[in-house]
Amino acid sequence: MPTVHSSPYLQMDSPAILSLLRPTPGEKPRKSSSGGGLMRMFKLFPMLTSGCKMVALLGRPRKPLLKDSATTGTIFGYRKGRVCLAIQDDPHCVPMFVIELPMLTSLLQKEMASDIVRIALESETKTHKKKLLEEFVWAVYCNGRKVGYSIRRKQLPDDELHVMQLLRGVSMGAGVLPNPNEKETVTSDGELTYMRARFERVVGSKDSEAFYMINPDGAPGPELSIFFVRAR
Repeated sequence: MPTVHSSPYLQMDSPAILSLLRPTPGEKPRKSSSGGGLMRMFKLFPMLTSGCKMVALLGRPRKPLLKDSATTGTIFGYRKGRVCLAIQDDPHCVPMFVIELPMLTSLLQKEMASDIVRIALESETKTHKKKLLEEFVWAVYCNGRKVGYSIRRKQLPDDELHVMQLLRGVSMGAGVLPNPNEKETVTSDGELTYMRARFERVVGSKDSEAFYMINPDGAPGPELSIFFVRAR
């Protein structure tokens, strides 16, 4: 992966950024396969119910499906609430990076209708004393459009810890999770949904990293890519 050079304001109309965040001119939309994929499962969230037992089904795989060196990424949130992103070295480890994205679950599902989603986070910090994923304030872009700013979590609140604990044994999958409040099956924000996958981590430089989702069904090319860039 070539090093990503970023301006302080991340000019989204520059050819370098557009090549990362949008399909190339020769790239044709993929047709849905009978085998399906995690992105297609995530798009079915409105059809899923709280009785879904995917966590129990996926919690104890018979054999490893993907290489252990892959990074784990989880997108989760309430149907009517904002989406959170967590990145872990391993499903059993404390997340190295957690952030609430400035976009609703419904908006992310709409973006997934194209089968290709590229999320970019840019830190405008001028100092380079921290590692890239240790930066706090991020401008967030989805498929080339700026959606707002977010601050990385210093500590996980109880509901996000609840999600991480429930998914400790899950390597990949999508579905509905039990509500943290056992007395309520559904909150005013709807049911708590998740999508977890393994990602190939590519370090371009100390100021740029990319995470490419590994497709378990063998489909060519990543359906979801996440880019981290620091302004220089």
